[in-house]
Amino acid sequence: MPVLAIASIVAALALSLAWAAGLLGGRTTTRTFLGDSLDHFEPGYRRAHGKGICFAGVFHSSKAAATLSTARVFAQDQVPAIGRFSIGTADPHAADTSTTTVSMALLLSADDQSQWRMKLNNAPYFPTRDAEGFLAQRSAFEPDPATGQPDPARVAAFFEKYPEARKAVEYKATAPGPSSFAQAQYNVINAFILLAADGKRQPVRWFMRPHAPFHGLSVEDRARLGHDFLFDEIQQRVAQAPVYWDLVLQLAQAGDPVDDPSQPWPAERQQVVAGTLEVTGIRDQAEGGCRDINFDPTLVPSGIALSNDPVLAARAGIYSHSYNARLREIAFGKATDAIGKKDDK
Repeated sequence: MPVLAIASIVAALALSLAWAAGLLGGRTTTRTFLGDSLDHFEPGYRRAHGKGICFAGVFHSSKAAATLSTARVFAQDQVPAIGRFSIGTADPHAADTSTTTVSMALLLSADDQSQWRMKLNNAPYFPTRDAEGFLAQRSAFEPDPATGQPDPARVAAFFEKYPEARKAVEYKATAPGPSSFAQAQYNVINAFILLAADGKRQPVRWFMRPHAPFHGLSVEDRARLGHDFLFDEIQQRVAQAPVYWDLVLQLAQAGDPVDDPSQPWPAERQQVVAGTLEVTGIRDQAEGGCRDINFDPTLVPSGIALSNDPVLAARAGIYSHSYNARLREIAFGKATDAIGKKDDK
């Protein structure tokens, strides 16, 4: 009997772990979002935004946000920065013209050993109010094999359930792509909470506002550009002079939708320029400092707290699964292309 009891416990634990990992049942899990990319993907690359390049620089605090949050990054004069520019496609070898989505990932490491990790895109908001909506959108717009186009009935059903997604779809269809990573504004789509020394809690979103003026590209312009035009341009630009973004905090007011990333706050909300990011160096991601960093946006320092945004909660698990998969592939020597080939001499 004791042996049977132990066997039952072991079996129950195994089932529980399988269920939690999304291997059993029809639940939406972090594995659901990554799909078969955990097992069938070019080894060593990120499962999203696979094509990227590392950068290094310094964050210069303005001290203007020090009264809003006890996070050391807002009070320290200069904070070392490591980050990554990328385009919005999983394919690590995609043409830069294949998408108009560009992203910035950033890690700020303060002198009290705290770290602030963030992931920002040039899109101003998330398409749907929850993470399941993202999967529903992907399914709804999947081309029908018979026509090569999305099924209008499925698209209509998606918009009926997620009407907020219309503005994001329309924005993506009409917004011009940037001609340089340096010209893009990068937005955090989720809300966070700033924690002040006096206990005040301030919901906030932020964005990186470029110093370089924006020059959008037409469809005709993009057709004439090279395969790696964004990556070539940012290397050439930073080699000549640093590039800059202001870190701008947008402060929510009562009634603003803090936990819905699909709803932007009014543009007239108070903004605080917390400091300026100076990018001074660019390096290939096969050898640069950003390669082995998990830019999980839920990893925030003391003085910043997470909101109850369900998309933010889902991102933590997705980033973790992707990061762990890459580490395994690198450890087993399967990622020579992603991490650079070793010199046998």
